[in-house]
This record gives sequence, C-alpha cells and structure tokens, in this order.
Amino acid sequence: QVQLVESGGGLVQAGGSLRLSCAAPGIIFSINAMGWYRLAPGKQRELVATITRVGTTNYADSVKGRFTISRDNAKRAVYLQMNSLKPEDTAVYYCNTVPPRSSSWGQGTQVTVSS
Repeated sequence: QVQLVESGGGLVQAGGSLRLSCAAPGIIFSINAMGWYRLAPGKQRELVATITRVGTTNYADSVKGRFTISRDNAKRAVYLQMNSLKPEDTAVYYCNTVPPRSSSWGQGTQVTVSS
C-alpha cells in the first residue's frame, strides 16, 4: 500500500507555529479516523490528535487548545496546525489511520522547538 507522506516540520522557537501536512494517496478515509502521532527519543509513540470521516476531533491533553487537526477529503489530506509550541513538543510527527496501519507509516516530519 502507498505510504503516507508528511511535510511541514522544521525548527521553530518556543511560542511559534507550524502547519503539518499529510498526503494520503491510496488510503480510504471513510474506513477509519485519521490521526497525528509523534515519537520522541526514549518515549513511546503518542497519539496527539484524531479526526473522523465527518470531522469529529479529539486531542491529547498535552496539546488541547494549542493544536488543531483538520482534513480535506477531496484532497485526501490531513493537517495539523500547531500553535504556541513548546520544547516538549519536539518529536518526529507521523500521520496514519486510527488505529494505525502498519504498512502505511511514512518517514515522518521532524519538529524541533528551541527554548
């Protein structure tokens, strides 16, 4: 199956913003919710935000009020608007279905937040 492709990461100062994008060709959005995950060194993979086919969203407590997940079904794309970034948000961010499809993990996009 075609891998998901994440983009938009980078280096940003604390308090700054980034917008991550996920392109999902070949993935059927109607079957599962989509989500953004992150992985930091020495940490377990964390589910940050989810969005259903019809747009219902859920967030981890650590990002609620700062991050916004959205999707464009016509483009088969998922986005993560990240505001008020903190150093503890530093991680590689991945998108995938919820629950994740093991064959669909992409390379992720690195987000680094400096103090």
